[in-house]
Amino acid sequence: MDWKTVPGNHPAADVEDEKIMRKPGSMKGLEDLGRVRLSQNFFFRDFLHSEIADFYRIPNIPEDPDLAIEAGKRLCEELLEPLEATFGRLHIRSGYRSPAVNRFGNANNLNCSTNAATAAHHIWDIRDFDGCMGAAVCIAVPWVIDRYRDESDWQRLAWWIHDHLPYASLCFFPKLWAFNIQWHERPKRVIQSYVRPRGILTKPGMANWEGDHAPFYEGYPTFRS
Repeated sequence: MDWKTVPGNHPAADVEDEKIMRKPGSMKGLEDLGRVRLSQNFFFRDFLHSEIADFYRIPNIPEDPDLAIEAGKRLCEELLEPLEATFGRLHIRSGYRSPAVNRFGNANNLNCSTNAATAAHHIWDIRDFDGCMGAAVCIAVPWVIDRYRDESDWQRLAWWIHDHLPYASLCFFPKLWAFNIQWHERPKRVIQSYVRPRGILTKPGMANWEGDHAPFYEGYPTFRS
């Protein structure tokens, strides 16, 4: 792999733990990054696909792989693994975005926010304004798509996630009820949507934020961690 060793006096047995990853500078380096296992069922390669990167030939490669890996592990272990354990296979729509890919997407109106606003979100390897780490991915849940038809049914899944998972933010979209789910060191726990009913579903301070929302997702499978 593209590794370098952190300088210092360390016992030989600890050398492996003191290595950090450089930004891949070759196909082999990128291949090795893709093999990094973020959790039981997810590897970094699962999150590197980008239509913007593919079509416009912009490398979707982290500037700081170590930070991206650390944030990605938390996203996968705390949010995606329980979702997949409960609902079955997840469909990953958009995962990691490099600063270059996101900057191009924002400049060309390709549904990307600014890099500053996307840091600790789709850009896993840049901390946000407060120096916090975070990571987000856009996914769709086939189990939900196969069972519900009404446009507003996205709320069922939103409330299930709200009651069961330590998400930082959720944002739902019309096609496939795909949604951004974010892990963050300081979660705001805000749910918003571009699907009717559009806007903020809940956030701290709203009357519907507290309590059990089980009636909204009656018939959903039992939570599995």
